[in-house]
Amino acid sequence: MRNYLGFSYLASFGALGVASCCVLPMTMMLFGLGGSWLAVFGKIAAASYHVLAISTILVVASWIIARRRGSLAKLKWWLGGTTLVTAIAWVIVFNETRINDLLIMQM
Repeated sequence: MRNYLGFSYLASFGALGVASCCVLPMTMMLFGLGGSWLAVFGKIAAASYHVLAISTILVVASWIIARRRGSLAKLKWWLGGTTLVTAIAWVIVFNETRINDLLIMQM
């Protein structure tokens, strides 16, 4: 069971990293850390929806497995954490343009 939970957290934080890949360069430029190396984030952004979908599937699978094995009561905080991280990643992806516009206004 711990393997599935580890995969769900790994996928959740991976999704959060991929989701922030388009906001992170703007934030770095705001602090003066720009450069041509920021073009690497464009390749990561192309896979963001795929990584988020896989993350969501792994989190849902973790909830289902925990429920079937009867260990939902003791794992609810762990699973709630993975769900929260994945939800934050989805919010960042869907509001990416608004966040970037806000960061551009700060420059």
